[in-house]
Amino acid sequence: MLGEVLARDGRQLTVADVHDADALFTRSTTRISAALLAGSSVRYYGSAVIGTDHIDIPYLENQHIPWVAAPGCNAESVANYVTSALLWLGGQHRFTLKGKTIGIIGCGNVGSKVLRHAQALGLNIIVSDPPLQRAGTKLPKPARFVPLPELLAESDIVTCHVPLTKTGQDATFQMLDTPQFAQIKPGVIFINAARGAILSTDALLGVLGTRIAHTVIDCWEGEPTYRTDLLARVDIATPHIAGHSYEGKVNGTKIIYKAYLAWLAESATDSVLRERAKELLREEAIEKLFALPPPPVPHIHLPSIKESEEVLRQAVLRVYDIEADSLRLKRSCVEDPVLRAAAFDQQRSKYPMRREFTSTTVTLAKASPELHATLQGLGFKV
Repeated sequence: MLGEVLARDGRQLTVADVHDADALFTRSTTRISAALLAGSSVRYYGSAVIGTDHIDIPYLENQHIPWVAAPGCNAESVANYVTSALLWLGGQHRFTLKGKTIGIIGCGNVGSKVLRHAQALGLNIIVSDPPLQRAGTKLPKPARFVPLPELLAESDIVTCHVPLTKTGQDATFQMLDTPQFAQIKPGVIFINAARGAILSTDALLGVLGTRIAHTVIDCWEGEPTYRTDLLARVDIATPHIAGHSYEGKVNGTKIIYKAYLAWLAESATDSVLRERAKELLREEAIEKLFALPPPPVPHIHLPSIKESEEVLRQAVLRVYDIEADSLRLKRSCVEDPVLRAAAFDQQRSKYPMRREFTSTTVTLAKASPELHATLQGLGFKV
């Protein structure tokens, strides 16, 4: 034990809740700022998610409050989500993915995993990420950097994985508005698994069914009070759960837990607490605490199927039934915005266990070396 733990609703966290806390750990639903923390005894903050747009970083630094986030913790989960969405759409609308061009907007921790999945699926890949390009980042060939207008004009699939930023030359707030959607290639598949505010909902609605043929939305402008008119017109609608795999949640928690223990081991004034933190930081203690339970789908055996994408579809959708997530949100949609938002949040907090492809072994009655390599590229054990 390191102390007393108090659990609170992240969206409803109050000044009184944190007033006497020594450390605070949240997800992205809690705004971390002076309004919440001023006058409190909080001396450490941890965010168990990849984004930091909910954190007033200058305030924490000015107050000398150490903080940590969990970049990359659920990147594989989001890549699984994108792959599941694309294969589900292919099955519903009878198209093949291989040979199509995917444009990845943002190729950091998440986008790079999406890129790896896209490679396994046989997609042509172009990327728009000006900061990475300026930094001289090398993409795996034949993937290449292109300006955003070129990506929009050339891609059969556009998928968004940028952080939400509001300042600087690479600000992403409302980066996709009417002018950008007017540039998009007709018939495109559009996916937003970044932040809702990177796009204009009105502008997106203006091109659904015309320039955009199929839409997958996980992150919504104004969530949890999302727009019902957008929900009604998208193929896949989910409540910001692309990164909610069990592994993603465990990874995020592990990152901030270890960082906090390391800080205590160096900074705690109580020598007993310092030694306890060092003890808990031992690798065997960490592995025991964060050991994963058996997966719901440990093994899949598939008969010989001529079409390789159908094999992939069956394997992927057995592990992650993305349609079930979408149906839950659509069925919970009501006109009352308060009830709608409450249902959105409940589906996130009560999300059923979803494991990543890496937890499942696939055996095939007959398969080509290429199909084996594709399954392994998506993370499956084969």
